[in-house]
Amino acid sequence: MSIIRSPTSVLVVDDDDFALESMREALAPLKLASISTATDGFAALRHINSSPQPPDVLICDVYMPNMDGLEFLDKLAQLQFKGGVILVSGLNIEMLGMASQIAMGSGLQLLGTFTKPVPQSQLWAAMGLTPVA
Repeated sequence: MSIIRSPTSVLVVDDDDFALESMREALAPLKLASISTATDGFAALRHINSSPQPPDVLICDVYMPNMDGLEFLDKLAQLQFKGGVILVSGLNIEMLGMASQIAMGSGLQLLGTFTKPVPQSQLWAAMGLTPVA
């Protein structure tokens, strides 16, 4: 199976190691050029600022310690992040809704919002990936 895609790099931001590994496994079959991870918003910002090119897609948990997803989205908007954003949450559905509104109101390109665990097919579809035979 080959993949038709436009995104080539993804940054997954989540404070849960199991969630990071699950997302890596869900993305691995896509043969992306880069799948990076960060355990909080501060680490994600360091990654974005130190990379020659920002990730094409950012997958972010909205409920994290240190810098939650809402604050992180504000920082992304200040950076004028042009990539796609996918928001996920396993704990707080209200915060997921708020984060979605903040992302759209801040001019970020919101690709989707999901509760954990995110089905692989829905993740791929949000990223605009289409498996072909």
